[in-house]
Amino acid sequence: MNPLTATHPTCGLFISFEGIDGAGKSTHIAGLAAAFRAEGRAVTLTREPGGTPLAEKLRALVLGDAMDPLTESLLVFAARRDHLVNVIEPALARGDVVLCDRFTDATFAYQGGGRGFDLETLGTLERWVQHTPAMADSAVRQPDLTVWFDLPAETAAARLAHARAPDRFETQPVAFFLRVRAGYAARAAAEPQRFARINADQSREQVWQAIAEVFVARAWLSRIHPPGGKAA
Repeated sequence: MNPLTATHPTCGLFISFEGIDGAGKSTHIAGLAAAFRAEGRAVTLTREPGGTPLAEKLRALVLGDAMDPLTESLLVFAARRDHLVNVIEPALARGDVVLCDRFTDATFAYQGGGRGFDLETLGTLERWVQHTPAMADSAVRQPDLTVWFDLPAETAAARLAHARAPDRFETQPVAFFLRVRAGYAARAAAEPQRFARINADQSREQVWQAIAEVFVARAWLSRIHPPGGKAA
């Protein structure tokens, strides 16, 4: 936990949401935004790849065009740099709660785990891209909390079968998502204090309850709000 955000609730707070496609994380981000707003916090909702006009163009390339894992990783990190400089850092400086649908853990899970791309290279890119001049020399911007929606790959695949037209990641076989899930597990094991694992293989109401309990326990929300975000 970032001690500043724990003791000074008006400081910026950076929260990312992760999980394999079909885990259902996007369903709960809006509800959490509403819960923070109900308690008087300014919220910036964003996503990766994307979040800026340039990053959204790069997102379209990554999701739609065939490319090798290095090209894919470079585009994702280029989008992240623009997003970080133009959206995330300014929002945190204003004291916003930044809710981001995916961040760097997704790159290690999808490009590293799923594609099998070199983790050391990804680590180098992470250090280059996630440092800004205002930060200490070796500092790397990471979320204050990463909410990981953990779901068996087979269950996720079944959910995706009934979804909209899939992008080129969502069409990958179950074996790919098994590797992605393992990639997330490795990141969580390396930084357990930053991760909150949520069992996503349960009802929407149970998932929301688990998420809310995490934020109340950290004193980032004063009470558990219903999924709509209004006071209980």
